[in-house]
Amino acid sequence: MTAVPLGIPGMPARPVAERRPSRRIDVGPVPVGGGTPVSVQSMTTTRTSDISATLQQIAELTASGCQIVRVACPTQDDADALPVIARKSQIPVVADIHFQPKYVFAAIEAGCAAVRVNPGNIKQFDDRIKEIALAAREHGTPIRIGVNAGSLDARLLQKYGKATPEALVESALWEASLFEEHDFRDIKISVKHNDPVVMIEAYRQLAAQCDYPLHLGVTEAGPAFQGTVKSAVAFGALLSEGIGDTIRVSLSAPPAEEVKVGIQILESLGLRQRRLEIVSCPSCGRAQVDVYKLADEVTAGLEGMRVPLRVAVMGCVVNGPGEAREADLGVASGNGKGQIFVKGEVIMTVPESKIVETLVEQAMKIAERMEQDGVASGEPAVTVS
Repeated sequence: MTAVPLGIPGMPARPVAERRPSRRIDVGPVPVGGGTPVSVQSMTTTRTSDISATLQQIAELTASGCQIVRVACPTQDDADALPVIARKSQIPVVADIHFQPKYVFAAIEAGCAAVRVNPGNIKQFDDRIKEIALAAREHGTPIRIGVNAGSLDARLLQKYGKATPEALVESALWEASLFEEHDFRDIKISVKHNDPVVMIEAYRQLAAQCDYPLHLGVTEAGPAFQGTVKSAVAFGALLSEGIGDTIRVSLSAPPAEEVKVGIQILESLGLRQRRLEIVSCPSCGRAQVDVYKLADEVTAGLEGMRVPLRVAVMGCVVNGPGEAREADLGVASGNGKGQIFVKGEVIMTVPESKIVETLVEQAMKIAERMEQDGVASGEPAVTVS
């Protein structure tokens, strides 16, 4: 069959926004801030003291694309496990500390790549800043000041009445100023709230008042669907303004799901080179094929593909050719058959029963050519400054 050119309109790559200038810190080998790519984080759900289970989950997170992992450290047994976990983890480990200042020092001594502290939950925390700053500087350990709406200092709750954006920002900047008194600025900051509107405003205010790298998060975002929507809305608003240097999607779901959502948010905003992207129609009265099933089968067939590939799965010929112009590969289905498009050209028509098989076959050919041409896999490779 003669290829039918559809024409591929130019799609100039451009950043969604100029990145907010910020200081750079290094969480192990992963840079955060300073115009470096926005990284994706998650947190283990295992008891940190269970070293095998924790390392297993870290391995699963690493495979899903997670770049930085946080582990809880509420007990001495957890603190005792940190040296082994930090040494054996494939990605940088951040110790999450609440309530006990002694575990901050234990995490630093254990070789953790960074330590997250929640000032509102640690009694006499401010009195230990000098010691923490000295220990962290000696070991080259960054500190994340993690302020949460649910654990805001009682003094600020009394002042503002509730966890307002101003209260969250004041808490974070106050703690940062105490570290600055000891000439320690290897800091990143988060000001999390479960309400995306409050969270967005807090980060906007914080971004305007400091140059520290910012860790974005909607805390307690909820179950997978709700949490995904809330996080996408909040992160999208801030990242589209250039605010945010690393992200963690908080879901009541397995941690690997958080990573997948985070990666997809960054890819959707052009802040990370996309990998496999399925463009599929929502189905309608024109569809002559089960688009939902077809899209799911194509997605499953191409799972794990690392090269940037956009595949259009369309249920009729109305949108098929148009979507195919911007897709690497696509199909427009109808009347028991499918027109297969490659790079904007119709290359063949196949029976409906052969659509998935043909798309997977063509995708593998395109991926092979991309790899031969040196096209990078879907690793974070977009730096916007």
